Amino acid sequence: MIRLQSGDTLVLASHNKGKLAEFAALLDGTGVTLLSATACGLAEPEETETSFVGNARLKAHAAAKASGLPALADDSGFCVAALDGQPGIFSARWGGPDRDPMVAMQRVHDEAGAALEADPSAWFVAVLCLALPDGRDAVFEGRIDGTVVWPPRGSGGHGYDPMFVPNSDGRSFAEMLEAEKNAISHRARAFQAFREACLPTKA
Repeated sequence: MIRLQSGDTLVLASHNKGKLAEFAALLDGTGVTLLSATACGLAEPEETETSFVGNARLKAHAAAKASGLPALADDSGFCVAALDGQPGIFSARWGGPDRDPMVAMQRVHDEAGAALEADPSAWFVAVLCLALPDGRDAVFEGRIDGTVVWPPRGSGGHGYDPMFVPNSDGRSFAEMLEAEKNAISHRARAFQAFREACLPTKA
């Protein structure tokens, strides 16, 4: 298994500021420095795979190869039972050319229609891939189940957070404090597995 050391630099293969802040908080205390793809001047590869795992591996390997550093990529998505698991790997694209989360949430609501009332269940999936410049990698998965709410609630989080209420709490992800969401989210669960396998122990 790949294991990073305190003092290592890790590239996050994402230009999303929300994800950068979330991962930086999760890495706090490990001694590993996180750099964004933007800070490294990395291009964002086209996500051409057909699964969360495939897209996470594609992005991680592209960033590791371009930067010469270990790279961490995630591919995550919002899956709605009434839409047969969509938007899934296309979650960001449902927001249109500007990837507007309000556009994406409205589309989920409109396309699901009455089926959403019959079955409001939904889940978030996150897959993390740690890739090294030499081609080695490790993959970790996390999932959290809940329900869709409408209209969206809360002003925190990002993406579909305002319309998702986890089964373990009566609030939407966007109504939670960042630390509360980070303790239970799909990404946190994938990150926990990654941390246990690959990161130095927190001081």
